[in-house]
Amino acid sequence: MDPVGMTTIRIGVIGTGIMGADHVETISKSVSRAEVRAVADLDVRRAEAVAARVPGAKALPSAEALIESTEVDAVIIASSNPTHAPYTLASIGAGKPVLCEKPLAQTAAECEQILRGEEAAGKRLVQVGFMRRYDPGYAELRARVASGEIGAPLLAHCVHRNVSIPPVWTSEDIVFTSAVHEIDVMPWVFGREVVSVNWLSPIPAAPGVRRDPQVAILELEGGALIFVELFMAARYGYEIRCEIVGEKGTIELAPVARTVARSDLRVNLDLSADWRPRFAEAYRRELQTWVNAICAWRSGGLKGIASPVHGPDAWDGYRAAVIAEALVASMSSGGPARVKSLSIPEFYQQRRTKLTESR
Repeated sequence: MDPVGMTTIRIGVIGTGIMGADHVETISKSVSRAEVRAVADLDVRRAEAVAARVPGAKALPSAEALIESTEVDAVIIASSNPTHAPYTLASIGAGKPVLCEKPLAQTAAECEQILRGEEAAGKRLVQVGFMRRYDPGYAELRARVASGEIGAPLLAHCVHRNVSIPPVWTSEDIVFTSAVHEIDVMPWVFGREVVSVNWLSPIPAAPGVRRDPQVAILELEGGALIFVELFMAARYGYEIRCEIVGEKGTIELAPVARTVARSDLRVNLDLSADWRPRFAEAYRRELQTWVNAICAWRSGGLKGIASPVHGPDAWDGYRAAVIAEALVASMSSGGPARVKSLSIPEFYQQRRTKLTESR
């Protein structure tokens, strides 16, 4: 095998919309030991335009052709949500590491198919794009909570606001596509599993009406509560907040604006139009960590871990889907919903037995 430092991972990106194109640019400019060799999209002209910006990259006629290409070592799936499960399963079948944007699949049942696919292949090949775990702010929150600095964590207040979302999004889409970030990262920060949920909205239920804003309440093991406000059409800007309340203090994410202007009796803090500026460093770290893990796996550098995954895996994607489905059940019933108890299969316990184990 090649030494880790000499390995270059040839990456194929499926989906060249906002997220896929951004991954192509980040890999090309900011990720070492990797190069984008192929892209694919239903919009062929868009794929060709993205490929034209990267020396050596080409647009392939289909996602299937990209997955099967001998010029592609690893796959990123940034296409529409309904394609995530089939393309992930195809990548497993081809024996290629895959980084799938969230959600891993549209249902927990589809996620279970992916788990079975990995187990049948005898390899954990799937990483899920829960990039907040790589954000320096969230990583520090987790470390400081674990240090005991604020005592036992009791509550968290989270805010997740977008300028706008596509008109076709439903109330359920907000849960599966946006709330899923907090569903993943907050249990990771607290080191505890979700046991029950409750979903609320000030917007009355009516046929064809998207209920936005929403509030999701997650109860963790031991009774800690996570309050998540989701406002996808807030208009004023993209904003993420998180404050953790402990027995003897609080910790919160600091504002991330580069500058604050004060003049004419006003304070002005600029906000971004979407998530990319806020989480640019998280995406870079996520991609570099993924590439490093693949290089180490290919060279035999990950002793005792027969996997190119060093981050959120298919089990994490499945867990998030189960919790999201519980929230949708709460939405339908108008009351709290229990989250079914999950037992990590032995196959996924090769490297961890608890949510808190270091990745």
